[in-house]
Amino acid sequence: MAELTRFYNMFQPTHYNIFLDINRESKQITGQTEITGDAQTQEIALHQKGLKVSKVQADGSDVSFITDNENEAIRIKLADTGMVTLKVDYTAQLTDSMMGIYPSYYEIDGEKKQIIGTQFETTFARQAFPGIDEPEAKATFDLAIKFDEHAGETILSNMPEIKTENGVHYFDTTVKMSTYLIAFAFGELQSKLTETKSGVQVGVFATKAHKANELDFALDIAKRAIEFYEDFYQTPYPLPHSWQLALPDFSAGAMENWGLVTYREAYLLLDPDNTALDMKQVVATVITHELAHQWFGDLVTMQWWDDLWLNESFANMMEYVSVDALEPDWHIWELFQTSEAPAALQRDATDGVQSVHVQVNNPAEIDALFDGAIVYAKGARMLVMVRALIGDDALRLGLKNYFAAHQYGNATGANLWQALGDAAGINVGTIMESWLEQPGYPVVSAKIVNGRLVLSQKQFFIGEGKQSGRIWQIPLNANYENAPRIMDQAEVDLGDYAALREQNGKPFRVNVGNDSHFIVSYDKVLLDDILENVNQLDAIDQLQLLQDLRLLAEGNQISYATIVPLLNKFSESQFSIVNDALYRLAGDLKKFVQVASSEEKNLQKLFDQLSANQVQRLGWLPKTGETNDDQLTRPYVLNAALYAKNADSIAKAHEIFIENKDQLEALSADIRAFILSNEVKNFGDEQLFDRLLREYQKTSNPSYKVDITRALTATTDSALIDKLVTKFEDANTIKPQDLRAWFRGVLANPVGEQAAWDWIRNDWQWLEDTVGGDMEFTTYITVISGIFHTAARLQEFKQFFEPKLNTPGLTREIQMDIKVIEGRVQLVEDEGIAVNKAIESLV
Repeated sequence: MAELTRFYNMFQPTHYNIFLDINRESKQITGQTEITGDAQTQEIALHQKGLKVSKVQADGSDVSFITDNENEAIRIKLADTGMVTLKVDYTAQLTDSMMGIYPSYYEIDGEKKQIIGTQFETTFARQAFPGIDEPEAKATFDLAIKFDEHAGETILSNMPEIKTENGVHYFDTTVKMSTYLIAFAFGELQSKLTETKSGVQVGVFATKAHKANELDFALDIAKRAIEFYEDFYQTPYPLPHSWQLALPDFSAGAMENWGLVTYREAYLLLDPDNTALDMKQVVATVITHELAHQWFGDLVTMQWWDDLWLNESFANMMEYVSVDALEPDWHIWELFQTSEAPAALQRDATDGVQSVHVQVNNPAEIDALFDGAIVYAKGARMLVMVRALIGDDALRLGLKNYFAAHQYGNATGANLWQALGDAAGINVGTIMESWLEQPGYPVVSAKIVNGRLVLSQKQFFIGEGKQSGRIWQIPLNANYENAPRIMDQAEVDLGDYAALREQNGKPFRVNVGNDSHFIVSYDKVLLDDILENVNQLDAIDQLQLLQDLRLLAEGNQISYATIVPLLNKFSESQFSIVNDALYRLAGDLKKFVQVASSEEKNLQKLFDQLSANQVQRLGWLPKTGETNDDQLTRPYVLNAALYAKNADSIAKAHEIFIENKDQLEALSADIRAFILSNEVKNFGDEQLFDRLLREYQKTSNPSYKVDITRALTATTDSALIDKLVTKFEDANTIKPQDLRAWFRGVLANPVGEQAAWDWIRNDWQWLEDTVGGDMEFTTYITVISGIFHTAARLQEFKQFFEPKLNTPGLTREIQMDIKVIEGRVQLVEDEGIAVNKAIESLV
């Protein structure tokens, strides 16, 4: 097993001169890197991965070296300690792994082209140049790049290009920064540019396969976001430009390289005339997330990967703060409640989940830290709690002081808590330590005991979990003033309930606004009181009620059967986020029924009941002047109607398809996925299947690609499923970056489940070879655990994955996902009969 040794303790770089000569045709990189730094010991090491090093010099003299591939190192012995300039000559290969320096492929008018881009987070800068590839090892960089250039090509990097000589492009010296934030790209690119009020050049770049107006939305959001952050952080943007670049092949969603942010095309480019509102919101939050990082992560960087949350949790919160300021009519915090909150609550309820702050014991574990539900979503909820506690004035002052103290350097979580606490006059660190260091979260039980209102906390689990006496400092956000602001004990007695109820004149509730990371279990008296007054709750509080009931049922603390009768109470809601919670809960009932059974027919009738009036009210086609809530609600109810096999909805979707069959891409993006899926499932044949697959390959519209993926993976024709699975490893049809969505779609399709499961087991090695270095690789396992719900599948899952338990980076995911499936299987066995009786009684 590779060692985890901090190379920075041996050698501390101050400046890099990097020259790269890149030949796309031969996929060969020839490089020379000069590093000036302070050697703390005579024996030092530089990071490298896959580099063929031919020569190492120290202050102009050749020195011996050893290439240590197991530890991704070059071992060098120096004559003396102190300041030294190392020069390393090497060669390397361009790869197709979407890591390091790699090509992205695309087509224009049938002609295949490529652009070169980079992805260096977490530890892939070492595939491009030798150095100290650790966040703490900040230095300045001079970058010079030569490539097999032809007319009409553009090259970009973190800093502006200052000159070109003999085909070599030289870029200005960077500010002091970490290696993983270095970036460059070149190829045939189009762009749109603007400038912020403070003079920062802002640009959006993409291949010429896209229409020019697809860059407009991102340019507007990026410009305004930088202006917002300069004001909110009270700290200027530190670089001369901010380029946003869409790469056709990109493993993550986006990457915050300083001054050259890279994106998956789907998260930067969109058709301004035909993109659903929810997709616009997603693109805006991705852009604002990455731009938040330009300060929080880039200007001030975590000292080591165990504080990754410092980067990601904060950017995850700030994306919503920013978009809320830029587009207040979107009510973007509602998206936070339907995406970040449920993801964090679901994942964090499994025993064995990582804490937000987690130790790293092996280099392979660094990529496994990027647990989106914990480091991003739970961490963001932690910071939302802090923001609610201290207010924006203290938050902004604390951040300003934090940036001033640590700019161009590194920080830890303690540094952030200190800055915010000093600004607010609150010991933030003490409150947040319980959330940062402890995995999981509490369920607060509210009960009337001998006439008194009593609150208690204990850790909440879905599936089996071992209580270990954890206590959290919980910001209660109660609506009765006598409740403590922070609950830091296992139990608290609030007093005589009858007197409190009369005094306050409203049902007792905690976690009002759903800003704190816990759920609430009310006893029957308290819950009935809330339900009788449910229409007085705002949208977020109604969502929270449904969310908490669903989780309590998942954790087997209440019966799903008791929730089923409540669903109709919310079915007429015109709040999109209430519909999100409603149909998430209703969708969870699917695990209790077998396909094509009488029980499933009853569930379909229930879905028809829930959705019929809303489908009638909203119709299939978007209307001019309708509210954002209506636009966002329509997909939930149409999807429900189609699952219900509502004849009118199936016929209407087919009618719209026939009317638009010659221009499917022009279908309204709000409903296109449902039109295509309905056609494939209920009217499709191989001819339609082949046509959509061709359109998927041909279109450059990311949103249309997603809709086709959803439609084709929904086919009920097993022969077409088999045909689709043969395309999984054909990169000319399905890019590796998009494969997980196709795999999940087929696996979630009862007709395709076996074929997808067989494929991943038979071709696991191919998958590992193709995307195994990707920080999202483990999510293939997560996807499977999110679908399997039978004892037979659990056994198969264990048989396949348990032998892989000792694979670095996979251990925690496999252990957790076994527990996830075990819990679901047990829940189905315990609750199945009662749930189906409850459904039958309603239909």
